[in-house]
Order: sequence, then C-alpha cells, then structure tokens
Amino acid sequence: MRNVGRSILVLSLALLASAQVAKKCSAPLEYPQTSLAKRFPPTQRFISGTKVYYDCAEDFAPSRGLRAVQCTAQGTWTKLSLKCEKKSCGYAGDLLNGQLDYEGNSFIGEKANAVCNKGYTLKGPKYLICKRDGWSGEFPSCEEGEATCSSPTVVNSVSSGGGVSVSQVGDHVTFTCSQGFQLDGAQKISCGPDGQWQPQPPRCLPSPDDKTLLADKETGGCGVPVSGMNSNVHLADKFIKVTSFGSGDRVQYVCNIGHIQTGGSRFRKCIKGKWTPLQMRCERKSCGHAGDILKGQFTYTGVEFGDSATAVCDEGHRLVGQATRNCLSKGWDGRVPVCEAVECDPPTEATDAEMTGPEEPSYTYKTVIGYQCRAGTLIGQREIWCTKDGTWSAPPPTCEEKTCKSPNVPDARWTGPQNVVYQYREMISIVCNRGYMRTGPNTVTCASNGQWYPNLPQCTLLPSRRTIRRG
Repeated sequence: MRNVGRSILVLSLALLASAQVAKKCSAPLEYPQTSLAKRFPPTQRFISGTKVYYDCAEDFAPSRGLRAVQCTAQGTWTKLSLKCEKKSCGYAGDLLNGQLDYEGNSFIGEKANAVCNKGYTLKGPKYLICKRDGWSGEFPSCEEGEATCSSPTVVNSVSSGGGVSVSQVGDHVTFTCSQGFQLDGAQKISCGPDGQWQPQPPRCLPSPDDKTLLADKETGGCGVPVSGMNSNVHLADKFIKVTSFGSGDRVQYVCNIGHIQTGGSRFRKCIKGKWTPLQMRCERKSCGHAGDILKGQFTYTGVEFGDSATAVCDEGHRLVGQATRNCLSKGWDGRVPVCEAVECDPPTEATDAEMTGPEEPSYTYKTVIGYQCRAGTLIGQREIWCTKDGTWSAPPPTCEEKTCKSPNVPDARWTGPQNVVYQYREMISIVCNRGYMRTGPNTVTCASNGQWYPNLPQCTLLPSRRTIRRG
C-alpha cells in the first residue's frame, strides 16, 4: 500500500509540475495604424514575460497608451493600449486681408486654400499642402486692389460682354465667329482671380468654301459638315477632302487628341439637304495618379489631358530628375523623379574632441555625430547634425583643460586629494577647524570657468572662543 501511495504522490507532483510549465506565444498580433518595431518570422515562438514593441504607422502619431505587449504564461499576448492618430499640420497661420479654407482637419495630403477679401488680389500659391514635415510651399499674400483681365482679342469674331478695356473677376465674354469662320475653342470664357481668362480665348478658323456649304437642292445633297462650337471633336480624316455629299450619306467624327468619347453618336447623316445634329460628346482623358515618390509627393493642376503634376520633395531632400510631368494623350510623360536625402560634407574644422558618431561618409540629412573628450572639458555642442541645407547644425566642439586652484579658506581644511589644482567637476568637502563655525556650502565643485561652485565657505570663531581669548 505504501508503494501505491508513493506512486500516486509522484504522479500528482509530475502532473502539477507539467501544469505549471508556461506556454509559449505565437507571433504578435497586427493592429490597425501600427507596425511592429521589429519584424519576427511567423513561426517564431516567445517565452512567457517576453515584451515586443509597436510603433505608429507612417503618417500617424501616438496619442496615448503604451507601446509594449507581453507574452503571458497562458500563451497569449496582453492587449496593445497604444492609440495612433493621423498626423495633422494644425493651424497654418493668419492670411492678412484674407483667410485659409481648410479641406478637412489639416491631415497629411490635405490643402489649405487661400481666399482674399473683396478688394484684394491673391499673390503667390493658391494653396498650402500638409506634408510630413508641416505645411509646405511659399505662404500666399493678399495685396490691395482687385485682379482684372485685359480685353480678349479674337480675330474674325463678335463678342458680347467684352466691350470694356478691362474686365473684373467673374465677368464673362461670349464669342460668335463672323460669316465664313468657325469657332475653335470655348465659346464662353471668364475672368479668373489671377487676372487670366479661363479657359483661354478661342480662335475663329476659316470654314470650307461657301459654295461647298450649299446643299444641292435638286438632289437633296449636303455640303461639307462642320463641328460647330464643339471643339473637342472633328471630322474623320477620310471625309476631310470630300466637298459634297449625297442624300443618305453618313460621315463619322472622332475625338480630338487627348480626348475620349463619353456619349452620343459618332455619325451624322445627310437628309434632304441638311445634316442631322452632331450628338457626339468628348471629354479630356484622365491620366490618373502620376506615381508615388518616396520622401516626396506630386502637386497637381489636375489629372486630365493638358494638366501637369509637379514633384515636391520633403524637407531635407533634393529632387533628382524632371520635376514636372505632363498629362498627354497616352498618359503622363517622363518618369517619376527621385527625392534623395541632402548630404553634408565631413566636418572640416580642426578639433581635439573625439568623434563618437559615424566616422565615414555619407552624412545624410539628420545624421548625428557625437563628440567626447579624453581629457579636459567639452566646449560647444556635444552632438551636431546634418541640416536640410546640407550644413552642420554647429561647428565641432573642442576640449579644454579647466582647473581650479586649491581652496584658500582660513581656519579650515578639506577632505579628498590635497592637490595644487583640481580638474573640472572635481568635488571637495571643506571642514572648519575646531572652535570655528562654517558659513556657506559644505561641498564645492570645480566649475567650467575655473571657479569653485557655488562659493567657498567661511570659518568664523565661535562666540565662546572669543570670550576665552578676551579673558
């Protein structure tokens, strides 16, 4: 029976021991708007007590909570309390005689559009854009006086609303071509806030010979069809040289270069000496996104045919390649440029301080170099860094021997080494002789100016000793 009881006891202890063995945790969980500070293989296991750390994802900043989670004895991770919010550039500043209209909450990629008060004209960029390093671009200004547009001139046309030599912002002008000419461009244009007509004034181009426009009334034929005021379409090439068409003939239209058909029929038909109306509609092609730039981004005038995208690098980076891409009929021209970190030349100033940072180029934007002294005191900045301008934030520091003379306190002695001179930051304690009272600090330190800090104390004779001396 004893053996049976002993076996049961051993088995119970073994089961208890196995139950107390901590389970291992699998790979840490993923959380939105965060990323692991260090990546681990999916198959890696972590023992109880192990901590891993999270960072906020790019364009996000921590708002509250802790970065770490810990593997528990149950084989699970504690819950991440870190909360990340999208980075915001905040308030961009005051626009004198105007205001900035924000697209949203000043998050990265959003704009602050400049709007001037009545009687003032905008100078500079029309908007600021929030980037990782803050609001980018030149700050706009509002100058006194309203923008005006000079009277547009379109040869061989009659305009309505443009009889004055100068037009105010918002004024419209409508054009009608003279007999024998057809409109090429927009019929109605407006004076924009920058003093330019939007869109550009049209042209009046010669129409085909008037004789070919006359329908053959006897046969019911038609002359050469024209596109009218729809400047985004034109007659297909194979019909251009034909001067007359019979009843029932059809012609085909195509979109101008850089445009795509969005509706209506491409065909017109000659019926009883007249062409059926042109229903075809063409709009500018879209080039979409111009590409992603690491450490930079594009600013757009638009993404359709004729628009452009200009690359702007983040602070501390310079553009390599063509800055502007143009939206053409087959997409964006050129290639996506590159934003490279600005480099600083190695510090050339002579110094006896020892470098503790990277000792070999390249020194790119925000690279930090540290210095230390083997002997003496460091005079200057302990760390310098490469700035956005490709210069160092400060010259390298130097090392200087700073010493203090032996303290001269009458009726006192000091503890510690009895030196003739003391090094910077060396401390000593001063004790008054028996029968004397100390006034001032007990401990003093050799300061960088060669003086004892805060001040040397004084030792004065106790009152009882004075009485004895007088007696």
